[in-house]
Order: sequence, then structure tokens, then C-alpha cells
Amino acid sequence: MAVVVVFDFDKTIIDCDSDNWVVDELGLTPLFTQLLPTMPWNSLMDRMFMELHSQRKTMEDIAEILKKAPLHPRIISAIKSAHASGCDLRIVSDANAFFIETVLKHYELIDYFSEIYTNPSFVDGEGRLRILPYYDFKSSSHGCNVCPPNMCKGLVMERVRASATTEGKKRFIYLGDGIADFCSALKLGEDDFLMPRKNYPIWEIICRNPKIIKARINEWIDGEEMEKILLHLITTISINGDEKCNNMWADKCSMDSRKGFQSVLPVPH
Repeated sequence: MAVVVVFDFDKTIIDCDSDNWVVDELGLTPLFTQLLPTMPWNSLMDRMFMELHSQRKTMEDIAEILKKAPLHPRIISAIKSAHASGCDLRIVSDANAFFIETVLKHYELIDYFSEIYTNPSFVDGEGRLRILPYYDFKSSSHGCNVCPPNMCKGLVMERVRASATTEGKKRFIYLGDGIADFCSALKLGEDDFLMPRKNYPIWEIICRNPKIIKARINEWIDGEEMEKILLHLITTISINGDEKCNNMWADKCSMDSRKGFQSVLPVPH
């Protein structure tokens, strides 16, 4: 059975938010905080690069900061092992193409991924990095009230499923940490697997909406645990094929913790 592994990028592949990492390391946190209430996050990052350009910061300066972003070595080995096992690896991220490609190229991981779905970026005629939204929210809305206006990860996941299953049935494993990753998780089926990062927003939402997710849930805490669980799932799928796989590591939210909780977010359809 073919397996498609879909990774978020921030706080999943790298152990930080890449936008915040660059903003903090290049001294733009006060301006970022000041402007955050006035515009969408994606537009704000584009504005930050205007400021960096005015300070004569180059693309190379930004790239050097990105190369220092924390990335657990076991995640590197997990990606390589999953690819060696024949899995189709993809990324769905609300970061941007320049950030993701810079980090992946630095660690020589770029060729392990068949597709990267993220906000496009380019260098304009003045040498300034520009960030565009994945979805043009200024012309119309994608209709999801969970995800940010520039990208609905649930809609992207539908696209991933459609493109990946043109050559037959696939099993999906999705790894993520954020609220928008919960939207992706809703697109997984009963034969798929969700690997939410424990004690991050997606995990908290799942604990409040325990019956909504159809996929089997295997949470992880750090890079070492991610590698262990991911490779176990891949091996189990390859051995069992269409048979059900057990949630060997699934640490269910206790029933007591669920009592009295209301859904913290409207659930998209």
C-alpha cells in the first residue's frame, strides 16, 4: 500500500516558527508587534521584508538566519528513512517558499519532497523578497473560518489527496502542530493517520473535539519520538496493507478532561 506523508513545516520539521525566527533574529520584533493588529500575518511578513530591504539586509542575510533555525537531527533521519521506504513526501505550510526551500537545501532535504504547498515568494526588481498569499483573499474568501485568509489547509489537503490518488489508493499520514493543521486533519479518512504534536494547538483542539477526527491519532512530543512513531506506522502499513493498524502510541485525552468542554472553534465543512 502506497503511503503519502504530509508534513507541516513550522514547529514540525523545524522546531520554531520561521517567520518569528527571522523577525526576532533581525531585530524587527517591536515593529512586527506594532503592525500585527493592523493587517493579516501574510501581508505583515511582506511588509517586514520591505523594512529589511530599507535596512540594506540582503537575501543572503536572511538565508543565513534561516540556516540557523533549530531542526532536530532525528527529523532529518526520519525524512530520509520515510523516503527510502518508498513514501511520497509533501509539505503543506503557511510559511513561504523561500524560507522552506532555504532550510531544506541547507540540510540537503529538498529532493526528498515531491510537492511543497505554501505561500509563493519572489525577488522583485529592487532585490527585495516579496511574499504572496497562497490564496488571493483580496478577490474572494476561501470560506474557512478556522484557517487564515491566505491559506485553508483543509482545501490544500483536498488537493493533495486528489493529486496523490490518481494512480490508485493511498494511505495518508499527516504531521502538524497548529490550528490550521486541524483543518487538514478533518480531510483524513479512517485508514489514515494523524500525528499531532502534543501540547500544541492542534492537540488541544483534538482533546475538545475527540469524535470529529476519523483518522487514527498518534501524538508525538519531539524529533526522536516523531521518528520512532512515523517509521513504525510506515512499517506497519507496508506489512498489513489494507488491514487496520493499531494506535500503539495513542495517548488518548482522558475522558475526564473532555467532560464539559465545548468546541473551541467552529468546525469547517
